[in-house]
Amino acid sequence: MTHTRRRSPRSRVLALSAALWVVAVAGCSAGGDQPSVAVPTPSPEAAGYCGELHEELPETVDDLERSDPSPDSDLTAGWGDGAIVLRCGVPRPARMDDSQSKAVDADGVNWLLEQSDDAGPRFTTTYRKAYVEVTLGTEYAHDITPLSAFAVPVKKTVPDSL
Repeated sequence: MTHTRRRSPRSRVLALSAALWVVAVAGCSAGGDQPSVAVPTPSPEAAGYCGELHEELPETVDDLERSDPSPDSDLTAGWGDGAIVLRCGVPRPARMDDSQSKAVDADGVNWLLEQSDDAGPRFTTTYRKAYVEVTLGTEYAHDITPLSAFAVPVKKTVPDSL
């Protein structure tokens, strides 16, 4: 003979509450709306410079709050939920070999400019012991102002290669 035990309404409510709490906590820790970014794999030397740079990066850039992408890494940072994304330790862009490539100077840091039709501009430092890449949203298609926020941290932590 089998006995079936009926749960009381109170225990069902508690079980449902616990299940909802688990779902809510899992939803909060899932990373939210943070953009996903490929994490570079630099040399140990470059990774050291990138770790130092990560500690010096500003909390706001162009009035956008720091909002790091996922996965969490000392090699990546972001502002404005993906409007500005920095990756440190990226490979040397092939475009640097092109004598016709465009570059800009922002407060003493030289950046290679790579523009695409479907995305915002991408800038990569030149003449540094680690390559730092900053990708700007399409709203910055003709504006390098955010690069100024990175000049002091880059000069302080990533030595010149010349």
